[in-house]
Amino acid sequence: MGARSLRWTAVLLGIATVALLVHGPIAQFEGYHAFADRSVWWGVPHAGDVFSNAAFAWVAWWGLRRLRAPGRAGKQAVPPGYVLFLVALGLTTIGSAVYHLAPDDRRLIWDRLPIALACTGLLAGVRADVDSSGGLPLLLLLSVLAMASVWWWWATNRPGPGDLRPYLLLQTAPLVLVPLWQMQARRSWTERGAFGLAIALYILAKAAEVSDHALYAMLQPLSGHTLKHLLAAGAAAVIVWARC
Repeated sequence: MGARSLRWTAVLLGIATVALLVHGPIAQFEGYHAFADRSVWWGVPHAGDVFSNAAFAWVAWWGLRRLRAPGRAGKQAVPPGYVLFLVALGLTTIGSAVYHLAPDDRRLIWDRLPIALACTGLLAGVRADVDSSGGLPLLLLLSVLAMASVWWWWATNRPGPGDLRPYLLLQTAPLVLVPLWQMQARRSWTERGAFGLAIALYILAKAAEVSDHALYAMLQPLSGHTLKHLLAAGAAAVIVWARC
């Protein structure tokens, strides 16, 4: 399964990379920081977008607690990628909350870095599940690439509009590679179904993100971006339930 899976992975990543190169730089859209949420709770601005990040902290706490549970010893070992995934979720709580207090490009770095590392951890964790070659070296390599993707956006953003292509590729890769790897490894239907549900929730989260103002007009005081945080945390919770 290893060689065949790696071939398919290389082909898909190669196609995606060529397509992004042909497309050219992808800039952050104008007005990105103009979120719909204008609520103020206890003096905290953009309170819905800020406090909804607590959902990530809860999932991270729950997952790490499950990994340390007394009955865990007799179960299948959890690859380090999932540990990074959980730690990055916890860091997302801080980074995203700080960003939403006063949204700007500089604060956005601390929002995107833990998100990139969470994607890295998930990819490395699933790869280790299906192939023994996916261990700590792969996790370290992907982590460096994750940080580099955010650095690339920031470096290109200072003289121009910024280029999100590496960051977007990293965010999209788990949506394609995780189900592919699990299918090729013939993982259980329960696990594959859970990850499929998590992917569906994450796609809904991204849809809510781009519909921020429209959803706010319909669901006040809940904005699309606040809903995005809750749906993304729900996706992470499904992964914790299925694998941790």
